[in-house]
Amino acid sequence: MKETLKDNYGYLFEEELLQEINKVGIFKEISEGTKLIEIGDYIKSMPLLVSGAVKILREDENGDELILYFIERGDTCAMTLSCCMGQKKSEIRAIAETDTSLIMIPVEHMSLWISKYKSWQNFILQSYHERMSELLEAIDTIAFLKMDERLLKYLRDKAMVNHNEEIHVTHQQVANDMHTSRVVVSRILKALENNNKIKINRNKITVLDL
Repeated sequence: MKETLKDNYGYLFEEELLQEINKVGIFKEISEGTKLIEIGDYIKSMPLLVSGAVKILREDENGDELILYFIERGDTCAMTLSCCMGQKKSEIRAIAETDTSLIMIPVEHMSLWISKYKSWQNFILQSYHERMSELLEAIDTIAFLKMDERLLKYLRDKAMVNHNEEIHVTHQQVANDMHTSRVVVSRILKALENNNKIKINRNKITVLDL
């Protein structure tokens, strides 16, 4: 794990902090679709992504989901940080978007490292800033974009975190992430295909307009 840490976080953290992470961190590999964090769980560890991507979702009172943002290599999740520091139950669900490798940091080291290492403090503050910007972008998307624009943005974001213009996903899975119905999604996808923005195949969508 030491070399993995250096390759992915060596440019951010000083050697002493890397050694501490290597000592207390737990390296995990999770497959696509694996649930990493569930709503209502007490969060005991914070993830540092080494490879892959994780999508962060909220759930309404009816159990319908809405995707908030993706986290990728070199990222962590502000929602996780908030719950870790406040010892609160999770308000989000985190699911592996792709096969993902990560290092889980036990919560008790969070505040200690903030006061001990300037690089860790900067990393946490920058992570908060980036996730807050993504949350505001998600709100703006819902408030100001039409559904076809929202859907195209979702597909572009998904293609970028997967590093592949071909997205293996069903219309129902898209509908779940977008908090809408499959019928609406299928209709808009067809319109996007007619406008040469995407190409639809069985359980696969190719984004032509990235």
